[in-house]
Amino acid sequence: MRRHRIRFVLPAGLAALAAVVAGCGAEDHPNEPRPPVPLEVSAKVGKDRVNVSPREFGAGLAVFTISNQTDDVVQLALDGPTEAVSDPIEAGGVMTGFKVPMEEGAYEATAGDESSAQAAELVVGPERASSQNDLLIP
Repeated sequence: MRRHRIRFVLPAGLAALAAVVAGCGAEDHPNEPRPPVPLEVSAKVGKDRVNVSPREFGAGLAVFTISNQTDDVVQLALDGPTEAVSDPIEAGGVMTGFKVPMEEGAYEATAGDESSAQAAELVVGPERASSQNDLLIP
C-alpha cells in the first residue's frame, strides 16, 4: 500500500515545486503597448511639383506609395528629423512599400537632387495612439 501512495504523492509534490519555481522572479510583468498602426501615405511626383497625402499626421511608421508621373527616373527624398530616400522609380512607374519611421517635426518631400519639381511640405505631430486592442486586418 505504501508503494502506491509514493507513486501518487511524488508526482504531486514535483508539480507543486514546479509551480512555486515558475512563480519566482520579477513581481511585475508589464506589457509594452503595441506601436501605432502603420500609416499609408500617397506621394505623386509630377513635372512641376511633388504632392503628398495626407500632409499632416502623427509620428510612427509611414508606408509610402509613390507614383512617378514624369518622363524621368526619380527618387522620393524626405528631408527633416528623419531623412530617407527611396529607390529609383522608373518613368510612369509606381513604388509601393517604402517604409519610413517618421519622427515629429517638419519635412520636405522632393523628387531628388536632379528634379526641379517644387517640394511638398509635411508636418508630423506627436506619436499616434497605440494599436493596442485594435483588430488588425491584413
